[in-house]
Amino acid sequence: MSNETCNGTTELLCEPDRARAMLWQMVRIRRFEEKCAELYSAGKIRGFLHLYIGEEAIASGVMPALRETDHVLATYREHGHALARGLPAGAIMAEMYGKQEGCSRGRGGSMHLFDASRRFFGGNAIVAGAMPLAVGFALADRLRGRDDVTACFFGEGAMAEGEFHESANLAALWKLPVLFLCENNYYAMGTALKRSESQNDLAAKARSYRMRSESVDGMDVMAVSKAAEEAVAYVRTGEGPMFLEFRTYRFRAHSMFDPELYRSKEEVERWKRLCPVDTFQRRAEMAGLLDASAREAIEREVAQEIDDAVAFAEAGTWEPVEELTRNVYARNEPAAAAPAKGRRT
Repeated sequence: MSNETCNGTTELLCEPDRARAMLWQMVRIRRFEEKCAELYSAGKIRGFLHLYIGEEAIASGVMPALRETDHVLATYREHGHALARGLPAGAIMAEMYGKQEGCSRGRGGSMHLFDASRRFFGGNAIVAGAMPLAVGFALADRLRGRDDVTACFFGEGAMAEGEFHESANLAALWKLPVLFLCENNYYAMGTALKRSESQNDLAAKARSYRMRSESVDGMDVMAVSKAAEEAVAYVRTGEGPMFLEFRTYRFRAHSMFDPELYRSKEEVERWKRLCPVDTFQRRAEMAGLLDASAREAIEREVAQEIDDAVAFAEAGTWEPVEELTRNVYARNEPAAAAPAKGRRT
């Protein structure tokens, strides 16, 4: 790919293997989410379900810029983040089913995916709830002399919460290694950004805390990847936190319960023409990075992985009833013997 076509991206992004990996990850997330919607309608998955369809470029572009020891925190729309971080599709699907083979032992479900071994600390159902946690992780790393980065994903609705202001203030004041990643899909749970916040320039809002901030096209995986690599490198140097706003759009409703009366079908269709998966595929094929058969091969690979994940979840087991209070209440341990009278301990 020429430098002009690359639009300033690194040589790594211009290699055919890298192009295929990005397309594979986005297709994988898209098909996984579609399967979750299907299983939800069939009653296999219950509770709330928030799909990442339309926003695949963000998780797919950011995660490769992080290393294994970095921390990742996400929102309740975190299936794509978990997949891109390396959590097995089977463990995620089993969690959706509520089976104890799931990544959170079936206790978290869709909104609370968790895998400490991969430094993936949730899924968080509370809007902006992960931000103070991210500051805590980053402070711990600073006190221990580590150069790890804490990446915190959240939606634009979180920036109206007090946790954002408190977290941004402390991270900037103490120059903590936090990468704030705002996935701005313009509607939060169902209220347009322009109707809920007086300052719609989210990068400007973050800069008010004297934090380096940038806005990125969240529908372009190459733009996301380039911005993420530069931001991670900056935060890792110890210069302080950084804020990236990814301007994106979810193609599906806020959740499976959402009647979606707050935006027009015409608007949704306009955004679908900017589909990050199809757009990147066309650009990669035009640049000679991928041939026409690449997508077909990827679709087959992904279909097999998802079929295996569903089979794993179906074969999973329910947690025994007698274990339901485990990690909720303290276990009744035998009381220690009282020391003999007059004996010093």
